[in-house]
Amino acid sequence: MQGFAGFMSLLSLALTVFSGFALIDAATRREDAYRAADKKTKPFWLIILGVAFVVTLLFPLLSLLPIIGLVATIVYMVDVRPAIRSLPGGGRNSRRGSSSDGPYGPWNGGR
Repeated sequence: MQGFAGFMSLLSLALTVFSGFALIDAATRREDAYRAADKKTKPFWLIILGVAFVVTLLFPLLSLLPIIGLVATIVYMVDVRPAIRSLPGGGRNSRRGSSSDGPYGPWNGGR
């Protein structure tokens, strides 16, 4: 029985770290990147991921709420994050593109 409890505590810790990473990643992305990728808004994802993180801290792993939080975190990591990262600049606060780049790619002057 102690082996199962140890495994569940490690799994709970891994879920908490995973949710925390997703929350920090969502917080560091630009607001306009979410709209450009057509993936709701930054405050929406911060609230969802923040609630998922808090739920994983407060509730046992075998209850329903952490599983719902895990599903929300997985949706962010496999759908929203890759869409935002595919944008020019990677969706981060720092600008790595050209000075003529817009939110949807380089501006070519109507050519």
